[in-house]
Amino acid sequence: MFRTGSLSRRHLLHGAGVALSLPMLDAMLPRVMAAPSKFRPLEKSLGTHPRLICCYIPNGVNILEWVPKDAGANYTLSPTLEVLKDHRADFTVLTGLGHPASKGGHSGADTWLTGADLEAVPGSDYTNSVSMDQLLAEVHGRETRIASLQLSDQSGTGSAGHSHTLSFDRSGTPLPAENSPKQVFERLFIPDSAEDRAATLKRYAEKKSILDGILHEADALHRKLGRNDQKKLDEYLTSVRETEQRVQRLENWVDVPKPEVSSRDLQLASQPGNAHDRPMWIDVMMEVSYLAFLTDTTRVIAFEWSREAGGFGGGGENHHELSHHGGDEGMLKKLAEIDRFHVGRLGRFLEFLKATSDGEAKMLDNTVVVFGSGMNSGEGGDHSPKNLPLIVAGGSKLGLRHGQHLAFDQNNHPPLNNVLLTVAQKSGLEVENFNDSTGTLTGLVQ
Repeated sequence: MFRTGSLSRRHLLHGAGVALSLPMLDAMLPRVMAAPSKFRPLEKSLGTHPRLICCYIPNGVNILEWVPKDAGANYTLSPTLEVLKDHRADFTVLTGLGHPASKGGHSGADTWLTGADLEAVPGSDYTNSVSMDQLLAEVHGRETRIASLQLSDQSGTGSAGHSHTLSFDRSGTPLPAENSPKQVFERLFIPDSAEDRAATLKRYAEKKSILDGILHEADALHRKLGRNDQKKLDEYLTSVRETEQRVQRLENWVDVPKPEVSSRDLQLASQPGNAHDRPMWIDVMMEVSYLAFLTDTTRVIAFEWSREAGGFGGGGENHHELSHHGGDEGMLKKLAEIDRFHVGRLGRFLEFLKATSDGEAKMLDNTVVVFGSGMNSGEGGDHSPKNLPLIVAGGSKLGLRHGQHLAFDQNNHPPLNNVLLTVAQKSGLEVENFNDSTGTLTGLVQ
């Protein structure tokens, strides 16, 4: 499929009576959109377990076309959410919620799964806390090859306030994300050669040696510090010990064969930064996520579809630019088109989970899907931390109730962390609170 609007090779620059031809530019190339995926869901999973995937869209949404006009079980799907009409009974729309401690702006991804006040610590420009997915990963990661997957359109961790990851460990340290479908697939499913195995064991041994040295020196230093510094050092050492545990767990899996999964119909070469590839890149990352769940390679995934202040629509539109719409009707219309594109990708993933048997149920019945944004671009493009767009789907066998719109007053609502606490508990985490939560969310549980 070709998109119009590219520059011609015959385009000239005119100035002072002279016409100069342009060099070959990317804008002159025909914009070929990626072909639709031919991937199809498998018949059944390899094990029945609670699972969680958190999917983040940046820059907020056109909230005017996102929020349903009425609430309850008989609500009317909004223009944007109409894309999910075939899954109406499988999800809940939550509106009016937000993180009370969030300051808004472009730090939505940093706080979406934590709810932290990033400026809470005096003298520190940025201090985050543990994300909900990582508490769950501590539980399920004991039984899976990968404790949790961090996925994003940008690899690494990004910068403070512009995170490339949704996941933060117990010390608030960001966990790096992966953005290459090919590399993620190979990590999960391609058997290691003898040389790879030896290199991996050597790398783990070196890491353990370094961590042992750090812990030894830290113990000696700890006795020389004052109480406040001891507390700071303890927080740092918690992160070091978590790293040590992750390395040990990975080492234990070195000689366990990886699941045999075919890469047929997976367009693993899709690139997140290529506007042409954008629809296919999201689809293939969700396909790999589906396979990771199906094979029980991991039970926890945090996927930032784009970092804040970035992203593309399905046709390569500049998502961030449109989020600064200022109430412009044309920009709001284009933003709604991007929203429907994103929700369509979510619907496709739900179809996979509903098509695959999971014991006596379907995968969606045992899988919780959290989808939304940590920003609301509002009626004027103001990037508010209030009334965040949020959908919770799946998990009916885990005790979640759906087919409804739960609407809250954006100026007087329970913390969004009540939702995360509810999701965590139903996914297998035995805790009574999470950060600033005040309890589970009434109406979301059966």
